[in-house]
Amino acid sequence: MTLNKEDQLRLEVVNGAKAIFSKGLVEAGEGNVSVRNGKKEELFITPSFNQYNTLKKEEIVHLNFEGTPLSAGKLPSTEAKMHIAIYKSRPKVQSVIHTHSLYATTLSIVRKNIPIIMEEMYIFLGGSVNISEFGEAHTIEIGDVALKALGIKNAALLANHGVIVCGKSLDHAVKFAELVEKLAKMYWGALQIGKPNIISKEHLDRFQKLFESLFANYPRHMRKKT
Repeated sequence: MTLNKEDQLRLEVVNGAKAIFSKGLVEAGEGNVSVRNGKKEELFITPSFNQYNTLKKEEIVHLNFEGTPLSAGKLPSTEAKMHIAIYKSRPKVQSVIHTHSLYATTLSIVRKNIPIIMEEMYIFLGGSVNISEFGEAHTIEIGDVALKALGIKNAALLANHGVIVCGKSLDHAVKFAELVEKLAKMYWGALQIGKPNIISKEHLDRFQKLFESLFANYPRHMRKKT
């Protein structure tokens, strides 16, 4: 049976949610995944206290950017306000993912940025993964601090709360969420052995075009401010 566009987007959210669950980036009842509804000021997002193992497309919640539900049934994720803030600020973003992955969340608790320790960070994420100021969960405030920490990049750590990533596709966002956790684990491990060596800017300039052409999703008016 051919799915209509909205059901295709619901299924995309389900597949993204199951992907981050299978990769160990979230446990039941935590984290959230959303996709934008084309050019409309709407999104589809996982429900509150999401059960990844049994999640079905019928449980995905349809919202507008005012936070008003456009579908009946489940309540939306309590972090929908943060997702909406990112979509409003970044028209190119098609997917937002929030995880509580172990190593990245550990770094968020000690308020530690992940510096550029691998070249792929610059290509996929746009540079270091910075920590936000503390923002109370489930509020507009956490959306504001998330945007500030993101800057022009695709990923940030949320103080005492985990990871936020955004991408031009859901596949990109899943990749970024997975990469942040891998980098966090590497950085944590390096800190146990000694002082990590950070890659200097002079070795990264050649990756600027790759990031800008393939993965950057920030508004162009921000370029001169960063």
